[in-house]
Amino acid sequence: MSYQSSVAQDSLAAAQLEMAGNPNSLALRRPFDPVAHDLEASFRLTRFADLKGRSCKVPQDVLGKLVESLQQDYSQQEQDQFMHVAIPRIGIGLDCSVTPLRHGGLCLVQTTDFFYPLVDDPYMMGKIACANVLSDLYAMGVTECDNMLMLLGVSTKMTEKERDVVIPLIMRGFKDSALEAGTSVTGGQTVINPWCTIGGVATTICQPNEYIVPDNAVMGDVLVLTKPLGTQVAVNAHQWLDQPERWNRIKLVVSEEDVRKAYHRAMDSMSRLNRIAARLMHKYNAHGSTDVTGFGLLGHAQNLASHQKNEVSFVIHNLPVIAKMAAVAKACGNMFQLLQGHAPETSGGLLICLPREQAAAYCKDIEKQEGYQAWIIGIVEKGNRTARIIDKPRVIEVPAKD
Repeated sequence: MSYQSSVAQDSLAAAQLEMAGNPNSLALRRPFDPVAHDLEASFRLTRFADLKGRSCKVPQDVLGKLVESLQQDYSQQEQDQFMHVAIPRIGIGLDCSVTPLRHGGLCLVQTTDFFYPLVDDPYMMGKIACANVLSDLYAMGVTECDNMLMLLGVSTKMTEKERDVVIPLIMRGFKDSALEAGTSVTGGQTVINPWCTIGGVATTICQPNEYIVPDNAVMGDVLVLTKPLGTQVAVNAHQWLDQPERWNRIKLVVSEEDVRKAYHRAMDSMSRLNRIAARLMHKYNAHGSTDVTGFGLLGHAQNLASHQKNEVSFVIHNLPVIAKMAAVAKACGNMFQLLQGHAPETSGGLLICLPREQAAAYCKDIEKQEGYQAWIIGIVEKGNRTARIIDKPRVIEVPAKD
């Protein structure tokens, strides 16, 4: 499939950067296009969907029931066809499927994901979507992706001009993120849809030592989180700047400048790959990991805990949150449930079970390589494969980077 636009033409391929205006603006992060520039002031990508980002997920308890039949079929197939294969077959309920191949002791590791726009910059939305797809591979400790496909839904509400400018920018962002990850986009599917959607498929072929089965947490491990929470709160607060009735709910706890900083921090975080975090999981002997996305921190912690071989539970004491977003969440009552661990995140960090003696070195190493912090947020204790956040967790305010 060819991803091209007759209107955007070669202007998207030109790597010109817009030097006018704020030197820290997002315009510096994507190719300059004169038609796109004319649209930028008034264009809002998020108006082409009624849900944002990973908050589009089916509730976790409902999803568990829906996939029960798949789980049964998968288990039966494993018994019937793969008893002779030493490589474990991993699938329903985890971040990736891991399928033993017929040849050479290799595995097919694969994941797919898509969601709705949650930021208004099309190029950044493409980058975020790609990073979010790849994150499932990284959660398994897989650092190399052999191929990506792109899945796009073009909103029927878009004008032709909007479509022919915005969609190529989304594609360019997705492609650039894939290139950053050392892979490429070789095809996909594009359809007309009432809401705009963006996502893809990530595939790799690897040996068993290249991935980490997320079921080996032991009592005494600690939990490390590699990105701050609060992305969903930040993008909502940013939209509320133009909605007086909603802005009035939070203006006593946050300034417009705070919201703009949080929004840019959120975009920066969501578009950042978890690749280095995954690579360091091998170096520091991680016992398992998951990425924090649509089910929130607690939802994904509970899912990871439920798959452990040992009788352990996770207890979370610390919540690193984008600066001021905890206060915004509190001002909104139970709308986000950020501090309860239920706020959806998009392209969030990895939640990793690490040996206690290795965790501090892991955090120091990732900050040295990426320039971003990771945090020890909890412990693994003896239990019945559950996860919880203590009643009064410590909120760590994570400021925007300059």
